[in-house]
Amino acid sequence: MPIATVNPADGETLKTYDALSAEEIERRIARAAAAFDRYRTTSFAERARLLHRAADLLEEDQQDVARTMTTEMGKPITQARAEAAKCVKAMRWYADHAEGLLADEDPAGTDVKDSGAVRARVRYRPLGVILAVMPWNFPLWQVIRFAAPALMAGNVGLLKHASNVPQTALYLEDLFRRAGHPEGCFQTLLIGSGAVEGVLRDPRVAAATLTGSEPAGRSVASIAGDEVKKTVLELGGSDPFVVMRSADIEQAAKKAVTARAQNTGQSCIAAKRFIVHADVYEAFAGRFAAGMRALKVGDPLDESTEVGPLSSEQGRKDLEELVDDAVRRGATLLCGGHRPEGLAERGWYYSPTVIADITPGMRIHHAETFGPVATLYRVPDLEAAVELANDTPFGLSSNLWTRDDAEVDRFVRDIEAGGVYVNGMTASHPAFPFGGVKRSGYGRELSGHGIREFCNITTVWQGA
Repeated sequence: MPIATVNPADGETLKTYDALSAEEIERRIARAAAAFDRYRTTSFAERARLLHRAADLLEEDQQDVARTMTTEMGKPITQARAEAAKCVKAMRWYADHAEGLLADEDPAGTDVKDSGAVRARVRYRPLGVILAVMPWNFPLWQVIRFAAPALMAGNVGLLKHASNVPQTALYLEDLFRRAGHPEGCFQTLLIGSGAVEGVLRDPRVAAATLTGSEPAGRSVASIAGDEVKKTVLELGGSDPFVVMRSADIEQAAKKAVTARAQNTGQSCIAAKRFIVHADVYEAFAGRFAAGMRALKVGDPLDESTEVGPLSSEQGRKDLEELVDDAVRRGATLLCGGHRPEGLAERGWYYSPTVIADITPGMRIHHAETFGPVATLYRVPDLEAAVELANDTPFGLSSNLWTRDDAEVDRFVRDIEAGGVYVNGMTASHPAFPFGGVKRSGYGRELSGHGIREFCNITTVWQGA
């Protein structure tokens, strides 16, 4: 893939960039390693001052950076502004909480005298240069939720962003530079995927984090494993949205539309499979399909647009193939299933779609639908709902709608996912750990768990 801004709304190439040479990559890694030697000894107060300044600058830049994201990957402009605001919030949260999250700890439940020590503690120390391989779908948020905790812990970052969002990637480097972070603390590498291995194998790079596809995660994990380096992976998701008969159906259907259509459906944590109790299936399905059908599809720079174009022509093709395969095998379209007239001729649009009567033989049953397409299932009880919800290689998050506390307890106990959201839709927040199980990856981002992922957890034992 060329490193270029191609507007998904009309397919026009707006800007292209040359990939960094091997010599320039070397210079940037050396600069990062030198920056870490200095930055790791700065105080939490100084790191917080710098991160607060970066948050203030991002807040000032919100309109411009939102427009850049929309132009690069098609995100509706109102959602792009919200993404920038969310980043500001997370940066301030980590600036205010990092010192407490990484404070020295006493070994829990241990009488240190039994070990022969007069004092013992656990200290969190930064690892070094962290390589971040990030996706295009949330081009600002995915990076900030790595960068904010990593920088507050005393690490430095090298960003290999998706090749279709180079302007956003370069903005991020400039943001931290303008905030006053020391030279080399955060750098963008405009490189293709083929250059990632060389960077990751460099002995000056301590660890890596990747958000993206399962194949990309396998590749990075394999290389890092060969080098014995820490990784955190957040990969695909096919999150279930389970609606039981005691649920508020009106509210569940309304939230279901938002949960599926956010970011034009291009989100790992977007609800994708809607699993509904038979007693309320018809009521939910009718409301859900009507809500999806009513969404305004259009120019992502239009303030009233709710669903924009997909980020790429290939992404639309992949989605169409999944829907067409299901329909050929007997699935029923409740709405959508086509390119919208008057838009698809210019850009990579696809109509919000709800498809029912899904069977295991259809490709869409196990695949991740990365776009505004929802699959709908009917089940007789919670046991069947949980079994179906777990019938996926992914395990990122999940949603349950019920007023029955016993159903909540059972669902939380048995669901194979990194998160459970009851009577609400999945969302990430800086205070809550985020990540998955199974082929959705491993490790956690955000919260205290996220900031400690790239720390050397050090036992300090002192004798007399």
